[in-house]
Amino acid sequence: MKKLVFFSLIAILSLTACSKGPQYANRAEAIAAQMHDPHSKYVVVTVHRGDWRNFPENSIPAIESIIRMGADIMELDLKMTADSVLVLSHDRDVKRCTNFSKFFKDSPGKSALISDLTLAEIKQLCLKRAHNVEIDTLRMPTLREALECCKDRICVNVDQGYEYYDAVLAITEELGVTDQILIKGKKPIEVVAAHEAAYEHNMMYMPIVDIQKPKGIALFNSYMDQGVVPLAYEVCWQSNDDGAFDEACRRILEQGSKIWVNTIWASLCGGYGNDDDAAFVANDPGSVYQQYLDHGVSMIQTDRPELLIGWLKKKGRHTL
Repeated sequence: MKKLVFFSLIAILSLTACSKGPQYANRAEAIAAQMHDPHSKYVVVTVHRGDWRNFPENSIPAIESIIRMGADIMELDLKMTADSVLVLSHDRDVKRCTNFSKFFKDSPGKSALISDLTLAEIKQLCLKRAHNVEIDTLRMPTLREALECCKDRICVNVDQGYEYYDAVLAITEELGVTDQILIKGKKPIEVVAAHEAAYEHNMMYMPIVDIQKPKGIALFNSYMDQGVVPLAYEVCWQSNDDGAFDEACRRILEQGSKIWVNTIWASLCGGYGNDDDAAFVANDPGSVYQQYLDHGVSMIQTDRPELLIGWLKKKGRHTL
């Protein structure tokens, strides 16, 4: 009798495990699976340059903070040093985000361009918080350091960086994180296809389309006309007056792709009142974000991750 109960218990546990759905090796793999599933109701939350309100943007602590919040993707920007090392920086120079002027005050004429500085020089500079507060313990991370922090914990979106595709891929392959990386750009389909054909294994790719500007419209239509279905489209638009966003969402969903929207700035999402700050000021996330869910948006880039994640969880749209 005991043996029968024992085997019955195993059967129950097995059925319970199966009912939970696919099992993933780590959180980043589970997030990537949601990104690849056009039917998933899970809303992927991407955080713009990490938790830059509390830590220097694109820094390791900024990454660690959004991982603790439960974010899905760390959006970062890349630049290459004079000695060919990829580092995390949105700007071409280090003036805004470091103490460059103070550190090199005795070197008039010293270039602040990252492309003119070696990694050793950059690592001597202290990073600043958003409010120009110098943090003497933090330095600009390399891409390798950032990916080592993110590995298996959170996916990564390389925003500014498609021009370094080969170098980025070499690092992601070495670290075993290629499947966790999404890189995006505005290149023609043929350019991206030729680039990816050079490798057996590639990062995820997403086109950026501004549906109210000629180049963006042309790029969007080229995907539709050629029947190429990307993982997702990053859709940008400046006004809701002409229905361009509505129509783009309809076509994307019919195609079987996903929609990514940036709510970080009003100029990227239809104008004032449609962005993160409007949601924060109103203390009513639904007044801003619900319209995107209604349009079928399932990937949102934000500067207010805690606000958005908390709201999505209450709606049952952010549980892996």
